[in-house]
Amino acid sequence: MSLRAVRAAYSARSAEYTSLLGSISSTHPADRKLVLSWAQGLSGEVIDAGCGPGQWTAFLHSTGVDVQGVDLVPEFIETAKQLCPEAQFSVGSLQRLPAPDDSLAGILAWYSLIHTHPAGISRVLDEFARCLAPGGSLLLGFFDGPAGEPFPHAVTSACFWSAEEMSGLLQEAGFSIVGTHSRVDPGMRPHAAVVARRTDP
Repeated sequence: MSLRAVRAAYSARSAEYTSLLGSISSTHPADRKLVLSWAQGLSGEVIDAGCGPGQWTAFLHSTGVDVQGVDLVPEFIETAKQLCPEAQFSVGSLQRLPAPDDSLAGILAWYSLIHTHPAGISRVLDEFARCLAPGGSLLLGFFDGPAGEPFPHAVTSACFWSAEEMSGLLQEAGFSIVGTHSRVDPGMRPHAAVVARRTDP
């Protein structure tokens, strides 16, 4: 699950992925409700980290959020710019976001960490903590299951995380846990989400 391998896998299937999942209408209504509720409590700049073809960035922008999208896959960024030309998008890694220290009001990482090797999760969470202002908010979405256990994702190998284990890692990175969410839909892998707030350094 190297960055190069993940980028290559998604680049090769970017058109297919965008066709299936690249619109906000393809997302679960409960997820839209959660993301919107989370975003309405923010005041300042937000990064959609791992934005894919930009559906969540466009959704947040349409509600008045000052949001920019970042993704590893150049093809996704080109699609996102067409979907929401008013927002800023850039190619980049979750390990080094385009934001100064202590500058962001929020980070949305919706299924963005599923291809990160378990040994590298803490590095990404530390980067999120670097970018967020004290009190800034992070919303993570991921597949719920045994922490760090791999599974054969449709694009490339991915890992489950439990809300409990992810919450522990977030606390180690300097976050307090605001809330956790879970959902099981028929025929789908279980879903989990964690809302966390960066504590004062």
